[in-house]
Amino acid sequence: MSEAFSRPVAGHVPVLRLGDVLLVTLQGDLHDSTAQQLQQDLSETIASNGVTGVVIDISGVEIVDSFLGRVLAELAAQSSLLAARTVVAGMRPAVAITLVELGLTLPGLRTALDTQAAMALLEQPVVLSRPGGARREHR
Repeated sequence: MSEAFSRPVAGHVPVLRLGDVLLVTLQGDLHDSTAQQLQQDLSETIASNGVTGVVIDISGVEIVDSFLGRVLAELAAQSSLLAARTVVAGMRPAVAITLVELGLTLPGLRTALDTQAAMALLEQPVVLSRPGGARREHR
């Protein structure tokens, strides 16, 4: 069974560690300084604790703008560089429509309807392609 503990990261942004996965819960507006601190703390936590997955729950976000879209993309890129996969969970239909209207398709960022589905996605093995078409599974 995974050990779960809560760690306050970046002030008011709650982060819960569930085994090798961090659950980041965004609610309401995210300000510049909070976003920068979250990015720094999240990357340090991933690197120092061997975290393999990050779930960013945005079910509490009612309105998205280009800033939040950029923050999500940057969090996913940083996590990926540190060998952790990122899934955004709980996106509301209006938020998805706004992201598309803003031209923010967030390539490479996986999404799930809720945190349970996001955790299930992270449990699936990654299939890596090698030159020449050879494939192998990696967790």
